Amino acid sequence: MAEQDVQYNEDNIRSLDWKEHIRLRPGMYIGKLGDGAAADDGIYVLVKEILDNAIDEFVMGNGRRIDVKIKDGITTIRDFGRGIPLGKVIDCVSKINTGGKYDSKAFKKSVGLNGVGTKAVNALSENFIVSSTRDGEKKTAVFSQGELIEDRKVEKTDERNGTFIQFIPDTTIFKNYKFRIPYLQKLFWNYCYLNRGLAIYFNGEKYVSENGLKDLLEDNMESDPLYPIIHLEGEDIEVAITHVRSYGENYYSFVNGQHTTQGGTHLTEFRSAVAKVIKEFYGKNYDAVDIRQSIVAAISVKVMEPIFESQTKTKLGSQEVAPDGKSMRAFINDFLKEKLDNFLHRNPDVADTLEKKIKQSEKERKELSGIRKLARDRAKKSSLHNKKLRDCRIHFDDKKGDKMDQTTLFITEGDSASGSITKSRKVETQAVFSLRGKPLNCFGLTKKIVYENEEFNLLQAALNIEDSIDDLRYKNVVIATDADVDGMHIRLLLLTFFLQFFPELVRKGHVFILQTPLFRVRNKKETIYCYSEDERIDALEKLGVNAEITRFKGLGEISPDEFKNFIGEDIRLDPVLIGQDSKIEDILTFYMGKNTQDRQEFIINNLKFDEVVS
Repeated sequence: MAEQDVQYNEDNIRSLDWKEHIRLRPGMYIGKLGDGAAADDGIYVLVKEILDNAIDEFVMGNGRRIDVKIKDGITTIRDFGRGIPLGKVIDCVSKINTGGKYDSKAFKKSVGLNGVGTKAVNALSENFIVSSTRDGEKKTAVFSQGELIEDRKVEKTDERNGTFIQFIPDTTIFKNYKFRIPYLQKLFWNYCYLNRGLAIYFNGEKYVSENGLKDLLEDNMESDPLYPIIHLEGEDIEVAITHVRSYGENYYSFVNGQHTTQGGTHLTEFRSAVAKVIKEFYGKNYDAVDIRQSIVAAISVKVMEPIFESQTKTKLGSQEVAPDGKSMRAFINDFLKEKLDNFLHRNPDVADTLEKKIKQSEKERKELSGIRKLARDRAKKSSLHNKKLRDCRIHFDDKKGDKMDQTTLFITEGDSASGSITKSRKVETQAVFSLRGKPLNCFGLTKKIVYENEEFNLLQAALNIEDSIDDLRYKNVVIATDADVDGMHIRLLLLTFFLQFFPELVRKGHVFILQTPLFRVRNKKETIYCYSEDERIDALEKLGVNAEITRFKGLGEISPDEFKNFIGEDIRLDPVLIGQDSKIEDILTFYMGKNTQDRQEFIINNLKFDEVVS
């Protein structure tokens, strides 16, 4: 239709009510939808939004326990705070910009400031029940997709005060979703680290912390610390710092109890202040890169009326620390100048160990400088000649915008497999990196090997992570190998490379395993792709025993036309997750260290990449 034929009049103007707008534009309220494979997928935001309210009650001194249950697609969260005022129960879950957090006297340093979160959960749930108990009385309301379907009268009860919310995510919006247990565990633990004395019970399992951010570092340490954790506390700020025997920088940052996974002004100023204070302590102009190499740290600040860059609150934008108007830089720098400097003066053994680590990092960096230049030149030439990287078009577009969050790099082995993916991929946002045989086992080697080994050097250059993963060119890094023992071995070698030299890629949820079907079962009317033996049996029952069965032995056997089904909207990705009690050092030693028959059998029979709760 020609542009001049498009009608634009009063009939084109629409006013959506609150629930219609949330359901039409869910991304504005909970970020990307996803299926639960990534930690920032919408289903986790639903859980978090309800928990945030319960946590705010605890912070205000009301209720020390929160019960969470997730089973059969039903999520239930019960706190023991004051409970929503009974006359406002319905309004608080169904009217935008309605809530108690606009009154700064009631919620001084809350994370949920705009009265949207619970309403978004309500609108995006096929069933939503809210119940509030206050002083022997209970009010309950039931909704479906944000629409009130049952308004129960206030009743007498002997239950404890608090709020009960139960919801079932709408499967027309959250398709084929699964809750990953490690993501939920991390969410609950972070709440406990930041709120000492709070107990969260998830499906009966208790989460509680006595030492705050110190516990966080101890529980998540992926190798032994070089010195005891430095734990510092002040008014509205808490930090924990140490260094480990690994590469990169690893930070956990929080604002008003919110895990700011994308950092923000507080983390930026913290990284700068740590380097500044340490340089001044030693009286030497050490490079900040060497000071922060191998650091593991956590920072939590409390801010009046924080400004976040999105509704999901993963990045802080506030430049000032209210109410005194002090800049974030001055606030954090003044705290560390006093507390960290004093700690180092009082603990000379820690100061000596830290300086040795800085000098070691400085020495290694200088030794690598010449090798890096040669490697960069070689990578540029080799990538042109060998065409190992088939990039996506978005990197050549000046108007990338939000599409960068859709970018994916498939790492595959062999010409046939990479050829199938290359022909069937979405060229705008999906890229392919082709390996030549099995990569080197780099377990226990230094970073020098990254530049001397052509395969690793080219992969590092393709990802653009030489200096920092902040420069990562792809949101998702997907290992796509055959579903056999050789394919499993290649996966482990690649994971060893990432965990050994770029562990932040895994920590921050960028690394995935591509699931492709093992079988194709079809008759003249229907084709079913099966990802397991059980699915194959179910498909045969549905299509009949005379159905044709094809066993895919490798990715190269799947035609490009079929491959489109497996890397499109219905792509199945298993996130690579590091468990709460697992250390990278121990993981690599077991899987890639000295070879044993027991280990071989374990890898073949037991290797799993995630856990789910239905």
